Amino acid sequence: MQTGYYASAAGMVTQFNRLDNIANNLANVNTAGFKEDNLVIGDFMKVFKEARDEMPNANNSEEGAAFINRTMTRAPQVTDSFTNHSLGTIEKTSNDLDFALSSEGLFFVVKTPQGVKLTRDGSFTKNDEGTLVTKQGYEVLPSNYSGNGGKISIAQEDNIISVDKNGNIYTNVPGSVKMNQLSSLFIAEPKDVDLLKKEGDNLYAFENIDDLNIIDNSGAVSQGYIEKSNVNAVKMMTQMIETNRLVGMYQKVMSTQMDDMNRDAIEKLAKKA
Repeated sequence: MQTGYYASAAGMVTQFNRLDNIANNLANVNTAGFKEDNLVIGDFMKVFKEARDEMPNANNSEEGAAFINRTMTRAPQVTDSFTNHSLGTIEKTSNDLDFALSSEGLFFVVKTPQGVKLTRDGSFTKNDEGTLVTKQGYEVLPSNYSGNGGKISIAQEDNIISVDKNGNIYTNVPGSVKMNQLSSLFIAEPKDVDLLKKEGDNLYAFENIDDLNIIDNSGAVSQGYIEKSNVNAVKMMTQMIETNRLVGMYQKVMSTQMDDMNRDAIEKLAKKA
């Protein structure tokens, strides 16, 4: 049996997964606060280094050599995935309800029907009740959120809204330019961003709210700005071209292997006849 055919098929499936990942990144190149996703493709060196200290036999034994040889023929596969949490470009919008976080690892906290979630998308607005919400309608939580309630409400007569670097929200006293503190944005820092799980609507899920550190003096909030996606469109297009070429190469190998298999089968049948 020709194992090359199956290895090529597995390699093609891996590249299809990579294409899906690249396409998702490109689709979100203009999504505020979106973070680029990446896949790790396993090869012999990676598999060998991970398994070297766990091999069942000594390296210099015949059994150990056979184990290494079996590992070398392992087909390419997606071995890991990760999210690049580096900062995206900070863009000025001059919208009083747009906010950007200028430090990595910090998130706004919002309330959804599925529970409390995190987001880097600071493009907020007011709903009909005057509550500060995301574009999807999720409530933006204040720093004093207790888990049982709490929201940020802005009255219609508050036509001046100012937010400082720490997320403290000030509005004008009706009929004057004097400012009073209304509330504060809930700025949180997870203990380990690698444990966050991406969900729809540019949200992140986490295991326990106790794993979040409340940052009262972040100095990272910029009003009137928005953080763009950190996806590099040129890099993604380059990766897409490379992946498409690899798919074509795997397809050519599969065709060649299949032709060889068919030719061998025909020759064997002809000899028997």
